[in-house]
Amino acid sequence: MKSTKHIVLLFIMATSIAKAQIVVTTPYEFSAGVSGGTTFSSVTFNPRILQGTLTGVTFGVTGRMTMGENTGLQLELNYAQQGWSEEYEDSPEYGYRRRLDYLQLPFYTHVQFGGKKVKGFINAGPQIGYLLSESTSEIRREDMPGGIVTAQHEMPAENRFEWGLGGGLGIEIRTGAGYFLLEGRYYYSFGDIYGTKRRDYFSKASSQVISAKITYLMPFR
Repeated sequence: MKSTKHIVLLFIMATSIAKAQIVVTTPYEFSAGVSGGTTFSSVTFNPRILQGTLTGVTFGVTGRMTMGENTGLQLELNYAQQGWSEEYEDSPEYGYRRRLDYLQLPFYTHVQFGGKKVKGFINAGPQIGYLLSESTSEIRREDMPGGIVTAQHEMPAENRFEWGLGGGLGIEIRTGAGYFLLEGRYYYSFGDIYGTKRRDYFSKASSQVISAKITYLMPFR
């Protein structure tokens, strides 16, 4: 759990530094709040594995510093469920799912546009994560179809840290009670959950996630 504490500390420090570095003469606004949503994930394997989409949940806290009218920085600390789901149309009696529970730290550039009450926005930037736990579920019978790659079923995740790039588009509605944001986001991991050296079974095993989330922010000037 030391790594988890380090990520939490990094979140607090980065938010404080971002706020402290704003030039006093530049109009700025700091806002903070919570978010929640749904994830739709898979893992790109080589050799290839036939997959469906694994559905999970995500929630966390968000801090945003907006500088001027259109740009800013956004830092988040999220829990997210990722992984993959194996499904076969010719063999519906067979199925396998691996869920990976992550603590994630996205650090995004925020660009917004529109009117005072309704704005569109774009978020994009790097993201790091740490695997907290994993679990599996399997439906398997004796007449399991042949030719299915199953090496991954007996392999726990080897690399707990992940890193990659993410981004999203959304709409923000500003009210007297705070800001309400609806966002669609895509994340691609450049790290692999398994070893991918020549001696390893897979040469690629990287996650990709589509998420839809709602965020509530309270402004502090």
